[in-house]
Amino acid sequence: MEPLPSTRSDIGAAAKDAVEAAHNSEQLALIQAVLRAQQLTQQQSPTAPPVPVQQSSGGAGKWIGIGIGASVFLLTVALSAVAVAISVVSLTVCVLVLRSVWHDIRKSH
Repeated sequence: MEPLPSTRSDIGAAAKDAVEAAHNSEQLALIQAVLRAQQLTQQQSPTAPPVPVQQSSGGAGKWIGIGIGASVFLLTVALSAVAVAISVVSLTVCVLVLRSVWHDIRKSH
């Protein structure tokens, strides 16, 4: 007895599905092997420490601030020098006046 035509197509479809399933199993095994290999290489290779990011040199605002700070410092030094000069002149005048008074007192005695 000869099998029915629908049985042949069912057997052919089943065989085709079996071959495709076997092929899919091989692909899945290959994918699984690749993933496992990636995991192993990631575990074995030490990670490099992050490279520090070099900060920029600032910009115009930084240099304006430095310029203002230096100007204030130099004005302070200049005013201090003027104050010292005034003090020296005052002390000199005071010493000269006292010396003159001392000479006058000594002459009268």
